[in-house]
Amino acid sequence: MGLDADPPEPPTLDAVDPSEYDDTEVAGDEYHRADLERFLREGAWAEAFERWAADAEVDGTEWGIVTDLGLTARFDFFWDDFADRVGYHAPGIPEDWKERDLHPALESWAQVSAINAGLTEFGRIVCEVLKEEYVDWESEFEAPDDLPDF
Repeated sequence: MGLDADPPEPPTLDAVDPSEYDDTEVAGDEYHRADLERFLREGAWAEAFERWAADAEVDGTEWGIVTDLGLTARFDFFWDDFADRVGYHAPGIPEDWKERDLHPALESWAQVSAINAGLTEFGRIVCEVLKEEYVDWESEFEAPDDLPDF
């Protein structure tokens, strides 16, 4: 399908403890947010957006809803030292979107699903770009000596 749109501004990464998110489990306490935010501004965000947009499953109306609601500003990215990866929390349309009358163009669960899935996929691609092309530190986690050999 693909999406023809300019990348939005990268998010500002706030000091949120990732373990507060329902969908993440992170060990360690050095999240490297300042570094990740700098990488996003230096081009990782735009590069990831271009990769994502080339095959995005959202249309112009759905992307308009995302931008109107400022959803991309609510992404969070953090270093997960234990897993040696960039973790993320993707924003999304809440389940009570109808009751809240969030946006006049938001009319169906299909749109909500497309938007939420699209933002999740975009976040995954941002993490890949950050890890593959920007992150230059090593994980500080050291496995205990008494782990069994498999």
